[in-house]
Amino acid sequence: MSYGPPPPGHPGPPPGGGYGPPGGGYGAPGGTPPDNGLTWAIVAVFCCWPLAIPAIINATKVNDLWNRGDQAGALHAQAQAKKFTKIAFILGIILIVLSVGANILLALLGASAAATSPAYTY
Repeated sequence: MSYGPPPPGHPGPPPGGGYGPPGGGYGAPGGTPPDNGLTWAIVAVFCCWPLAIPAIINATKVNDLWNRGDQAGALHAQAQAKKFTKIAFILGIILIVLSVGANILLALLGASAAATSPAYTY
C-alpha cells in the first residue's frame, strides 16, 4: 500500500532531521565524579563512630549529587565527608593514646602498691 505524495501546502518533515539534543543543565556533567572517601569514612568507624556516621552519609551523597548535575553540592558533600573523617581519626588516635597511657599508669601503680604492701604468710 502506497500513500502517494503529500497534499499541496503540507510542510513535510522538519528541516535538519528534527530536534537536537537538549541544551546545558541536563544530566550528568562531563568528567568523573570527585573521590567520595567512603572507604576511609568506613574505617573511621573504628576510631570514633559518632563522627564517622556523618562522614559516611556525606560520602554516599557525592556520586548521587554528581550524577544529578549538582557539582557544587557534590563538592560540598565531599568536603564534609573529608572533614568528619579527619576529625574522627584524630580523636580516635588521641583516645587510643590516652587509653594506653592510662593502662600503663594503672599497671605501674598496681605494681608499686604490691611491692609496698606487707607480705601475708599463713
